[in-house]
Amino acid sequence: MVRFVTWVSRYLLAFTFIFSGFVKGIDPLGSAYKFGDYFMAFGLDFLEPFALQFSFILCAAELFIGLLLLFRVKNLVAVWGAFLFMLIFAPLTLILAIYDPVSDCGCFGDAIILTNWGTFFKNLPLFAASIFMFIHRKRIDPTFPKVYSHAIAGGLLIISFIPSFYGYNNLPLIDFRPYSIGTNIQEAMSIPEGVPLDEYETVLYYQKDGVEKKFTQDNFPWQDSTWQFVDSKSVLIRKGYTPPITDFSLTNFDGWSQTDSILNHEGYFMLAVSHRLDKTNEKSFAQLNELYFKAKDLGIGFVCITASPPSEIDDFTSKTGVAFPFLLADEILLKTVVRSNPGIVLLKHGTIIGKWHYKNIPASNYFEGDILSKSITNQQGNRTMLWMCIMILVLALAKILIAPFSIAKIDKYL
Repeated sequence: MVRFVTWVSRYLLAFTFIFSGFVKGIDPLGSAYKFGDYFMAFGLDFLEPFALQFSFILCAAELFIGLLLLFRVKNLVAVWGAFLFMLIFAPLTLILAIYDPVSDCGCFGDAIILTNWGTFFKNLPLFAASIFMFIHRKRIDPTFPKVYSHAIAGGLLIISFIPSFYGYNNLPLIDFRPYSIGTNIQEAMSIPEGVPLDEYETVLYYQKDGVEKKFTQDNFPWQDSTWQFVDSKSVLIRKGYTPPITDFSLTNFDGWSQTDSILNHEGYFMLAVSHRLDKTNEKSFAQLNELYFKAKDLGIGFVCITASPPSEIDDFTSKTGVAFPFLLADEILLKTVVRSNPGIVLLKHGTIIGKWHYKNIPASNYFEGDILSKSITNQQGNRTMLWMCIMILVLALAKILIAPFSIAKIDKYL
């Protein structure tokens, strides 16, 4: 029974760490933004410049520990790593649940959104599993001979950093955010018919003889004129349906909304997205400027969206010489739309059909001919890469299942 519980604990922790490290690792900028939120909430602003480095290390560490546990390589490192992780994060998530400095914990990136209390309760069985596995760590037999363990662990460590490096230099391989390719922004902002809506209750505050009491509309003292009205508030009693997108708003410098005109634009519309111009990759704007003139010739709409103030935009255009127009939007929104500064989003009738990192901006001739077919082909290529990664993982798991037989033969001759 002890060996069985140890086996269950190992696999529970392995798959949790692998999943958590992978879904955060493919979007390292998203994890860095979450680190920045926590640093701001706890008054650790001086650590914010290192948020990206923390993101790389944490995501790779989780994935590495999970892979070590799964493959039973370097068991001492894996068991200690899992135990220390849970020893730190179990109490930490309790503090986060009590004080709620940041509403979304970010433990599974954007793949699974948990409340802080949900995260804490999720960590309790994981913490218990790590303690049990730590106590009975000697019962975990290594899969491979000791002579191979260093090389295999080194290979797994390299693999652990690959999702973060790929996600940073490209866009996330899997986009869990509401602005993924194929999303119609207007539809994602609408509320379908028949879904439950938010329900509110009106609370009335009345005062009598210096004593203030609260009432509802059903029991307020309407027959007793000695009660004096003080205040009223609307209190949410039941949360209804929330659209995936609630904050997509684009304005010009005068504050006039341009959202509908862009989402209802006939044909294609290209959005160059730079959440902060003072932190953007300036060299890529020369290529964006070429795309702007190409789009103009082809009748494709083009605008750059930023959260930088108009004065900073004027200085930037004077310095870079870009000719395209700018619109304003919320910085968090722009960070959510595309994980690149700058990045490109291609719309057709308000539907996202293409997204690019500034390191992968397509040549101007890409936008000639059937753009939609080209975008579909690119997405199929990304899906093929994803399925290849899944197949490699499946083959690795199959190798684990037959490993005891092959290792026994190897040990026989060593």
